Amino acid sequence: MLVGYAGADSEMKFTAAGIPVANFSMAVKKVYKSGDGEKKTNTLWIRCVAWRRWAEVVGEFVTKGKFLFVEGRLQSRSYQDREGKKHDVTEVVVTLLRLLGPAKNGNGAKPAESSKAAETVEVSDNPFNEPGSETTDQEIPF
Repeated sequence: MLVGYAGADSEMKFTAAGIPVANFSMAVKKVYKSGDGEKKTNTLWIRCVAWRRWAEVVGEFVTKGKFLFVEGRLQSRSYQDREGKKHDVTEVVVTLLRLLGPAKNGNGAKPAESSKAAETVEVSDNPFNEPGSETTDQEIPF
């Protein structure tokens, strides 16, 4: 579970089979006091990926500065770039997304025109399944 701000507009693509996939980065801040009592801030950038219907929702609603709650699972994978260099990536596969409030504008302040505190995005049809991970009721052990 993560709470933070979208670092950029989401990027929506489609697999060769036509399955939508969206990527975005999220800034998660940790504020703490150092040993000498000084206030410190540490920002961690998290890569997030959404599949199927969640990808469509992310593509529509996740823009730079949007305040988000994301729930998901960690996934590690490797890929080769166009030059043939191998990259290892750890990312969060989105299983739930909630828009928590208005986006920050360029100076870090929240815009005054929005009074909505939180917005829940409803998604049906088991949207968090990745390609090839469909589960039937007979496969669930309980």
